[in-house]
Amino acid sequence: MAKRVEYGHIARLYDILDLPFEFSRYRPLRKLIWAGLKGRILDAGVGTGRNMAYYPAGGEMVGLDLSGAMLKRAAARRRRLGAKVELVEADITATAFPDNSFDAVVSTFLFCVLEPELQLPALRELARICRPGGEIRILEYAISAHPVRRAVMRLWAPWVRFAYGAAFDRETERYIPASGLELVSTRFLHADIIKLLTARPRPE
Repeated sequence: MAKRVEYGHIARLYDILDLPFEFSRYRPLRKLIWAGLKGRILDAGVGTGRNMAYYPAGGEMVGLDLSGAMLKRAAARRRRLGAKVELVEADITATAFPDNSFDAVVSTFLFCVLEPELQLPALRELARICRPGGEIRILEYAISAHPVRRAVMRLWAPWVRFAYGAAFDRETERYIPASGLELVSTRFLHADIIKLLTARPRPE
C-alpha cells in the first residue's frame, strides 16, 4: 500500500521534520484532546507515539497505525516513557477489532493523510468499533479563511503532499452524515487552521 511505503521511508525523520510544529502548535492541543476520556481508548494513527505522554491515567490504551516503521518508533517511545499501550499494525478502514470495542477514539492528523475516497470507509470503521454513547475526537487541519494564512498554507501544500502524502483541505466533517456517526461539535483550537471534530455513533 502506497501510504505504508511512504511512511516507511519517512519514519526515521518524522519527528525531526515535525519538531517546529510540535513545540509551536501541537503540544498544548494534545493535552486538550485526551481530557476527560476513560475506559478502553483507541489512538487511531498513533504514528511515532507523540500522544503517549498525554494519555489519560487509568485508560486501557491501544495505538493503531498502518506503518510498521512508524510503530517501531512508537514502541521505542513507549519504552522511554513507560507508557502502557498496545500497538497494532492495521488499516484504519478495515481493522480486525470487534464491534463496540472502544469507549473512545482519538485521531490526531490521521484524516489529512487519507485520500477523499478513504474518508468515508475510515469513519464507518470508527463508528463500528466505538461503542454506543462513546466519543470520537478527530483533530485535523483546515484551510484558513484569513488571506495571509491561507496564502502561506497554499505555499506549504506541495511540500506537505510530497513529505507526508497529506492535505490541509480534506473536510472530513462532510463525510460524517453518511458514516453512521453524528457530529456533536466542531471547534478551532489553533487560529482557524486546526479544528477538533467531536462525533459519536448514531443510535440505530
